[in-house]
Amino acid sequence: MPLIALVAFLIIVVLSSLRIVNEYDRLVVFVLGRLWKVSGPGPVVVVPLFMSAQKVSLRVIVHDVPPQDIITKDNISIKVNAVVYFRVVDAEKAILSVENFIYATSQLAQTTLRSVLGKMDMDDLLANREKINSELATILDKHTEPWGVKVENVEVKNVDLPQDMVRAIAMQAEAERERRAKIIHAEGELQASQKLGQAAEVLAANPVSIQLRYLQTLSEIATEKNSTIVFPLPMDLLSMFLKKPN
Repeated sequence: MPLIALVAFLIIVVLSSLRIVNEYDRLVVFVLGRLWKVSGPGPVVVVPLFMSAQKVSLRVIVHDVPPQDIITKDNISIKVNAVVYFRVVDAEKAILSVENFIYATSQLAQTTLRSVLGKMDMDDLLANREKINSELATILDKHTEPWGVKVENVEVKNVDLPQDMVRAIAMQAEAERERRAKIIHAEGELQASQKLGQAAEVLAANPVSIQLRYLQTLSEIATEKNSTIVFPLPMDLLSMFLKKPN
């Protein structure tokens, strides 16, 4: 009976000491409080009372940064949230260098987001989204490198503007469209005047062509069953009557 009890006790100890580590995890093992090694994947023996272990995932972690109240360089109050993609590349540093690497990365992302966007104008923030994402990722990766964390990407997800600012932007966009429409209309008038000048030169070279053009206009009016007939009157003839006598 004592032998059977001893064998049962050893089996229970072995089973309780056995850890199965997945392919995407690593196990940081400590012996009497001192770092022993980083094990995995596969079976790992961790003897109770003498050894302890912490599991670390190597998969990419998607963290949603909560909305941050930011005042831009041009004194506009906005709310911005972002998404951070990061993963552990060194399980030993992730456990020994920081108490909670996920929480630390989250807090660093929030402060970095406020710091970087607070130095920019609102127009730059809305127009240079890719540049801002790259700058945020570079800063975060530099600060998380001692923790064994690699920041893969940062994406600014949403920018909430005040309602009065939204109306101001809409008015600005409408004014810009009106400006473009006026420019296009003016360019059309310029091209039309140039073509009319060329046509006048052609008609002036041959006076008969003016008469032909007049007859063509009459035929167009007649096709519409219109009884109104227009007789062109030369301006030179009217200028004789408009001159004041000396």
